[in-house]
Amino acid sequence: MHELSIATAIVEQAGELARADGADAVSAVTVRVGELAGVVPDALHFAFEVARDGTALATAELVVEQVTAHAYCAPCAEEFAVGMPPFFWCPRCDRPSQELRSGRELEITRVEPVPAPR
Repeated sequence: MHELSIATAIVEQAGELARADGADAVSAVTVRVGELAGVVPDALHFAFEVARDGTALATAELVVEQVTAHAYCAPCAEEFAVGMPPFFWCPRCDRPSQELRSGRELEITRVEPVPAPR
């Protein structure tokens, strides 16, 4: 289950980002996961719960934004969803696409710090 190593990296990077902004704890982390990234969202959620234990993210929520895979066909200027399993043939002109526009993302897009007590 490579999701555990991914979750561990998310916890480490989100903790570093929070500390750089002066926060001691994180309430939520948002990640974008592409359809073709090879990551199972449910497994990532489970792994995150394990990886966050004893860290600044101990009570943090993981928000996963799934990104649909899209390819682009240059001859007819058509962008289309490739689906899963991926099919890279343009539905408009029936030619293979050479350009994947989205679907491989695996990135932290937001780290929400726990508000400081007043």
